[in-house]
Amino acid sequence: MTAESAPVGQALVDLALDAIDDLKGVDPVVIDVRELSSVMDYLVVASGTSARHVKSLADNVVDKGKASRIRPIGIEGETVGEWVLVDYGDVVVHVMQPATRSFYDLERLWTAPPVDSD
Repeated sequence: MTAESAPVGQALVDLALDAIDDLKGVDPVVIDVRELSSVMDYLVVASGTSARHVKSLADNVVDKGKASRIRPIGIEGETVGEWVLVDYGDVVVHVMQPATRSFYDLERLWTAPPVDSD
């Protein structure tokens, strides 16, 4: 089964949250971006306490997906472990170290009100 034929939306978000919770991921957040993006529906953002923890959290998301016959479209950042992105198309999972998460502040970026260009 490919990512295109995999369950989308809330089921995939739940799978990612379960995988993150299994390994004690820190402060997981789900952001609904359906009104803001035509590329994805949801962002899942969580922190790990170290590079090893970040990589383990992302690996667990991928492993649980594979166990459900869902494969990611892509995985980025797993060699360094500062920020690992797991792309399932409709759902994109970001696992970061706290300093990286704070610096990029994806939660604020994706939930900020639009700027009026007038």
